[in-house]
Amino acid sequence: MNGAGIMLMSGDVCCGSVCTTDKVSDLIEQLQYTLGEGPCLDAYHQDRPVLEPNLGNPSTPRWPAFTGPAVEAGVGAVFGFPLHVGAVRLGALNLYRDRPGSLSDEQHADAMVMADVATEALLVLQADAPPGTLAAELEAGADFHYVVHQASGMVAAQLGVSVTDALVRLRAHSFGNDRPLTEVSQDVVARRLHFDDRNGEKDPLP
Repeated sequence: MNGAGIMLMSGDVCCGSVCTTDKVSDLIEQLQYTLGEGPCLDAYHQDRPVLEPNLGNPSTPRWPAFTGPAVEAGVGAVFGFPLHVGAVRLGALNLYRDRPGSLSDEQHADAMVMADVATEALLVLQADAPPGTLAAELEAGADFHYVVHQASGMVAAQLGVSVTDALVRLRAHSFGNDRPLTEVSQDVVARRLHFDDRNGEKDPLP
């Protein structure tokens, strides 16, 4: 592998990236967070490994928004492994390499062990944190996009929808206007952008 990353999720909401090993793995995490699609999200939701040995020429096309930027960044193959303890799911481990190719049986087994080790590490770090908070050790160096979560809550209130649906609207606006999700969220929080269910997104009235 050329790089790896760990993404935390809660329910249907992606919390963000705990850590990445290089610029490309960081981009992979950012793309998945912004676009709401990719191997980590599928691995988390399906609770099974999601393997794409040839991202540039897959046998079954998937992740239409994610694939192009990831391939352009040099990703040849990408693999997502769920982080879970029994029925409790925490997120996913992302692995990538710069050339196409399937994992060998030994590599697949090693990746499963890595996912278990990462899960145990997350649980140990979080063990002493107060209920409803994230351990300081996990927050250090992590990228949890708090402004996006805040904006999702505001859009949910504006539209009378769930936070999950509000995040979908934010992502759609970000993708449709070719703007980073965090930048769009900052506009919502600063009240420069308001979501209206009748007229779509609009600037706030003076």
